[in-house]
Amino acid sequence: MRISHLRQRLRDLGAKPCHADRLLRGWSQVCSYDRKHSPAATFFPLALRNELSAIEAELHGLARLHGEYPANGHGSHDHSPSPTLSRKAGEGANVALRASSNDDEVARLLVELHDGQMVESVLLPRGGLCVSTQVGCAVGCVFCMSGRDGLLRQLGSAEIVAQVVLARRRRAVSKVVFMGMGEPAHNLDNVLEAIEVLGTQGNIGHKNLVLSTVGDLRVFERLMIGLKRSPIPPLTPPLKGGESNGLPASHLPLQGEGWGGDGANPANGQCRISEIVKPALALSLHTTDAALRAKLLPNAPQIAIEELVERAEAYARATGYPVQYQWTLIEGVNDSDAELERLAQLLSGKYAIMNFIPFNEVDGLDYRRPSPERAARIVGTLKQRGIITQLRDSAGQEVEGACGQLRARAAKAG
Repeated sequence: MRISHLRQRLRDLGAKPCHADRLLRGWSQVCSYDRKHSPAATFFPLALRNELSAIEAELHGLARLHGEYPANGHGSHDHSPSPTLSRKAGEGANVALRASSNDDEVARLLVELHDGQMVESVLLPRGGLCVSTQVGCAVGCVFCMSGRDGLLRQLGSAEIVAQVVLARRRRAVSKVVFMGMGEPAHNLDNVLEAIEVLGTQGNIGHKNLVLSTVGDLRVFERLMIGLKRSPIPPLTPPLKGGESNGLPASHLPLQGEGWGGDGANPANGQCRISEIVKPALALSLHTTDAALRAKLLPNAPQIAIEELVERAEAYARATGYPVQYQWTLIEGVNDSDAELERLAQLLSGKYAIMNFIPFNEVDGLDYRRPSPERAARIVGTLKQRGIITQLRDSAGQEVEGACGQLRARAAKAG
């Protein structure tokens, strides 16, 4: 289901944009439709009220929890009924099951879609959530499980938002990163539609909506609509006593968090999706060597790495959100001193954050992650060169949790 199709269905029931917005707000925030002095019972048109239960049931069926796999490795299945959208709750409150979850816990959610297909979402610390945009993936990264079977189908924008709703029934979600199964550039209309809803009705700051891509010209072209390059403050403030090179640790963002304002342009009914909400951008780089990148990401667009970085830099300067570069560290493949030197030169002076993610070992693949000492040296080297750098551990190491592994395990068991 697409959000645009849902809006058309609501229009056919006599709903105006304000009615559709309130319904989407209640659904995406898991809160009541009622407002002070404006209860839903009198606000929604009669035809919509008569169909509300059926619409809610359809939305609820878009994404159901098949299994939850916390970082302690103990999987669980959720068979408890979820409260309906029309329950009474404080406006904007995220309620229901989240009280039992710790916001600092990491857990992988195996999500069953309405047609029985599976995707994965990941609950991240500090209110973060990683969502999938496709069933499978066509890029075919050699170190990733998501694309082993190729692309099976696209997720509709409502299915993407439904992953956020499902997570919010477990705990608060204030950041959404589009870094799960799939390449967002290959499902761009649905991804941008989901971003628009989450950034307007879903109560998520635009800098905390992070679109990840391997690098596709369509992404840069769509995101740059309505933007102009403008000067921004330097990323790294003056050092204070006791702080490491770069921002203090308390200011470093989550995977999916940036700096700056909410990035919103004034919303009006004539704006295109990409002109309403401007997400932050993450670019999956993985190497500075074009030939090696073509081997690691065989179906990614063949665009010069320097061009990718320049296009990403233009977007970062226009929005005020630094680009988050992603790099899966693989021992003996992309962790050499020569790679580090080229990377330091490539990102020197750029409005960027470098995220290294040690490879999450997968059965059947010979790749290995570098030693902790080597990974720490890599991070330290780039920091000394003035590049904000972070070492991120892939969530779910203890539960065979690399992106696509839970889905593959479930498919094999079925």
